[in-house]
Amino acid sequence: MSNITRTLAADGVCLLTFDRPDSSANVFDVPALQELDAHLAYLEQLRALRGVILFSAKPKIFLAGADLQSLTHDSSAASMERTGRLGQQVFTRLERLPVPSVAAIHGLALGGGLEVSLACDWRVASNDSGTKLGLPETMLGILPGWGGSVRLPRLIGLPAALGLILPGKQVVGTKARKLGLVDEVVAREQLLDAARRLLARGKRRPAATPWENRPVLRAIVARQARKQLLAKTRGLYPAPLAAIDVATRSLGLPLDAALDLERAAFVRLTQTPECQQLMRIFFLQERAKKLAAPGGAGPRDVERIAVVGAGVMGAGIAHWSSARGLRVLLQDIGNEPLARGLATIRDLFRGAAKRRSITEAEAMAGMDRVVPTTGGVPLPVDVVVEAAVEKLEAKRSLFQDLERRAAPHAVLATNTSALSIDAIAEGLRDPSRVVGIHFFNPVARMQLVEVVRGERTSDAAVATALGYVKRIGKLPVLVADRPGFLVNRVLTPYMTEAVRLFLEGVSIERIDAIMLDFGMPMGPLRLVDEVGLDIAQHVATDLARRLPHPVPVDTDLLQRLIAKNWLGRKTGRGFYVFPEKKGAREQPNAEVVPGHAPGAAARQDDATRLDRMTLLMVNEGARCLEEGVVAESADVDFGLIFGAGWAPFRGGPLRYADSLGIAEVVRRLEHLAATVAPYFAPCQLLVEMGRRQGAFYSEPTSPRRPVAAAPAARTADVAVSTAS
Repeated sequence: MSNITRTLAADGVCLLTFDRPDSSANVFDVPALQELDAHLAYLEQLRALRGVILFSAKPKIFLAGADLQSLTHDSSAASMERTGRLGQQVFTRLERLPVPSVAAIHGLALGGGLEVSLACDWRVASNDSGTKLGLPETMLGILPGWGGSVRLPRLIGLPAALGLILPGKQVVGTKARKLGLVDEVVAREQLLDAARRLLARGKRRPAATPWENRPVLRAIVARQARKQLLAKTRGLYPAPLAAIDVATRSLGLPLDAALDLERAAFVRLTQTPECQQLMRIFFLQERAKKLAAPGGAGPRDVERIAVVGAGVMGAGIAHWSSARGLRVLLQDIGNEPLARGLATIRDLFRGAAKRRSITEAEAMAGMDRVVPTTGGVPLPVDVVVEAAVEKLEAKRSLFQDLERRAAPHAVLATNTSALSIDAIAEGLRDPSRVVGIHFFNPVARMQLVEVVRGERTSDAAVATALGYVKRIGKLPVLVADRPGFLVNRVLTPYMTEAVRLFLEGVSIERIDAIMLDFGMPMGPLRLVDEVGLDIAQHVATDLARRLPHPVPVDTDLLQRLIAKNWLGRKTGRGFYVFPEKKGAREQPNAEVVPGHAPGAAARQDDATRLDRMTLLMVNEGARCLEEGVVAESADVDFGLIFGAGWAPFRGGPLRYADSLGIAEVVRRLEHLAATVAPYFAPCQLLVEMGRRQGAFYSEPTSPRRPVAAAPAARTADVAVSTAS
């Protein structure tokens, strides 16, 4: 199987075209590296050779880096050492060719794809918004190990290199040109002509050392980068720290010694539990991209949608769908809310253009694909997404209207965060068309979308909903129509328990610090402020009313704060005070007090307080699996990582339970049930698994349940997402 085609022109220029058979992406595995090495060995002996151009035949991907499937097949240190050494040797061979080389980049050049480009003398990128360059390895718990940690700082300077490597940032061609990462940016059709012009410059001459790479300054840069990183990650992720060390120390070493340093760090990181969990998360993402509807139903192609409701969520959905090439009909009840929605969409496109994620022309084209309307016009679309007020009767009335106006084949979707899909569909002639497509807020940043199947939702509607979600680049999880669906159901008890800890005498700072140290992106009380205290209280009390095993809600404190209009970030005060001054950090609100004497939590240690918050999520996640809200353990972990920010390096709540041992989880929950409150009692699934020493993932077949149809919904069901 050939991955690379070699073409030698009469003028002595060799074109190496990457085109992996039966794949939409070019990737590097050991055979592909060996094949490139063989081509380079041949070219080294070719006297007529004048230059080499690396090119891709794929329409959207230049080179997507290492093939992680093959990389993780044998993840032993010895195997990682061999693979790391091979990649470094091949790319160094490319760098040391006696003739100039150019990477002509169109599409994604990530990881090893950028590293092979860095080994070329010159780089030219297309001006397409789909052309992005980056080194995302730290997101996988490793560092660039095929020369990227060494060559990038030498090319663009240590501060700029760390700015790309540490967050795994991707940049478009124009930004890459500004950084010095590429030498030219041209239209796709002009790539090869531009590459030939660059070849005419000859081998790249060694550049003067960037001033920021000099010993004293690079030490200052490294120290500052480490300080900022520790403030953000609390030292929980070893890969970015190792990347700072390698990138900095490599600048004082010859190339071969620097590559040895890089490879040693790469191999060491591949053996860490953080890397193993982050790799698993990558595969969960890939699994979501391939998620198929039950019953084998195929999706209808989605090219045009209608979004009903131009508020924050509706505008976000319309913008994101249009940005991915869909035509969007945006509807609201009046000109004023519609104008606000269009202004939001315009701001989102302008912001993307300002960040150079897209061009000005692409932003204008995106706006042109959004057509506003206020009337009861026909909806000749493939999917209707309703994002109106979260009131059941209002949604029922609206869906009866949408059924009359939408094309007969159109799927009728609701963005509800927890209302019953079947209750919304009640009274329709064809309720099988109705499905939940629950986006999280902000739409542009949150990758997860819950696709909610009601008892009467057809396989075809689910298939089209999944197809639409994947078409716009989001990651779906299929859930049953149960109160809170998946994410809100598991997340809400966590926030409720954090409020209870505060009422029992633990400070705001201590509660949030416990969870930040655990790896959450923000503390639970800070999260309550972000959601809004009024919304958080509404969701918590609603779920407590509707769930068979609720976590009780103490509403007195929240009601006192709501009465003062202290609703969190949106009003400037909640558990925290949010200063108006730009860049100033929020501070705990000293005026928020429990209102009564300290309780049990004041006497507990932080480990017990941590258990009270995290094990509630474990218990509720296991219940979701037990009740068939989701089909597999991986669905719970995937949903909570991408929908609620569960610490990625811990693998999700059920992976975390496995790491503790299910029997130990049950023991701790039973202890909390006896000493704190009965609602900590472990669910039956956990009890059974603990009794037989089971695990969610280490068993030959992890626990799996069919995604259940929902019971008949109550007509009073009302909920608002804590995450949207």
